[in-house]
Amino acid sequence: MTYGMNSLSHKNCLIIGLGQTGLSCARFLANRALGIAIMDTRENPPSVQEVKNEYPQVLIKTGGLDQDWLLKADLIVLSPGIDPRLPEIEIARQAGIEIVGDIELFARYADAPVVAITGSNGKSTVTTLLALMAQVSGKIVRAGGNLGTPALDLLEESAPDFYILELSSFQLETVRSLNAFAAVVLNVSPDHMDRYDSLEAYQRAKQTIFNGDGVMVINQDDPIVNDMRQSGRNTIGFSLKQSHGVDFGLMEADGQTWLAEGEYPLLPVEQMKIVGSHNIANALAALALGSAMALPMSSMLSALREYKGLPHRCRLVRQLNGIRWFNDSKATNVGACVAAINGLAGSGNIILIAGGVGKDQDFSELTSALKQSVKAVVLMGVDADKIAKVIPPGVEQIQASDMADAVKIAQSIASEGDNVLLSPACASFDMFSSYADRGNSFEQAVREIAA
Repeated sequence: MTYGMNSLSHKNCLIIGLGQTGLSCARFLANRALGIAIMDTRENPPSVQEVKNEYPQVLIKTGGLDQDWLLKADLIVLSPGIDPRLPEIEIARQAGIEIVGDIELFARYADAPVVAITGSNGKSTVTTLLALMAQVSGKIVRAGGNLGTPALDLLEESAPDFYILELSSFQLETVRSLNAFAAVVLNVSPDHMDRYDSLEAYQRAKQTIFNGDGVMVINQDDPIVNDMRQSGRNTIGFSLKQSHGVDFGLMEADGQTWLAEGEYPLLPVEQMKIVGSHNIANALAALALGSAMALPMSSMLSALREYKGLPHRCRLVRQLNGIRWFNDSKATNVGACVAAINGLAGSGNIILIAGGVGKDQDFSELTSALKQSVKAVVLMGVDADKIAKVIPPGVEQIQASDMADAVKIAQSIASEGDNVLLSPACASFDMFSSYADRGNSFEQAVREIAA
């Protein structure tokens, strides 16, 4: 495979969206002496002052999209947060103007193989875990994309052995040239239904990550992902089912559940620091990707023993009076919340704190998970009433005014052996600046009751 051979010939590039990704696009294109202009629908986008300071010659228009600017561009670079269905964008597309995103630009300039990771849930965990596995193996890797460093910023350093990219469905909408060395769709559950016309459209965006001829890593437990298989492609499968014919799965040995490669036991699950069945699946996915990269198994297992997980992702905050408090604020959709509930099932009753901005999701998938493991739901946020409608009889529900109130309510009804789980199933922007801000608020409230 040849890398970095598809340089841009366009001279007039219009960037739409001036957040972190838009800023990285501006720097990347300006550093290559390409003419750029920038537009944003917001009056005061986050990175506007940085661009003005670094590139005072660049034209910037805020507060809306100018159709004339769009039609004069040779290339339009959309930030992931900009909906490509906007009428102004559609008119430009129909006029024959090429529309790309930062990942498409990255793919045209990438100078090393790319390992690409997407899914409704678990992307960040698998990306950071795989990067750790590669580093322990002595590989030079650059990791980023939807998580951490914007993809184009990764190209400003010397070429690594691998790029490891977390990619969202929004980023994949405008990708054509990626052809990843290895790629995975971890799972698909409804998300961002305020952005997509149908669940099938969301699935198609995710499936774009498999375009090309690289290794496909397939979650055999997810029927939607299983249907993405392509004949003639090198495929590695993973599954939580203890069955024959799985490349990476589970097995019982010496009275313990082990991660396994085929019939060969690798590591007892209890030796991992990350908890829950969803994190076991994430570990198996990382092992599958690492095997495609030819990482030594001993190094990958060493990384698995060491990896503590990411903040705000089903992380144990503390244990108080026999009650465990988990921060899963990153669970911004129903599928993530269900995964967290199922992951803690069997380890005690769950008191769930949920609610926020629902993003037009169907919350009915929560019902069966709540029925099996949850004894109470503490609700907060703008779409709390929508979640309340799917809570089954027998599961207590209480409304909270804010996070501190939710934590106090959870404490009042929790008993020794219970798990209190913040897993909102919603975005955070009704009450908080980000899911991290929401998670920090939860942890602060837990610290206060501990004191």
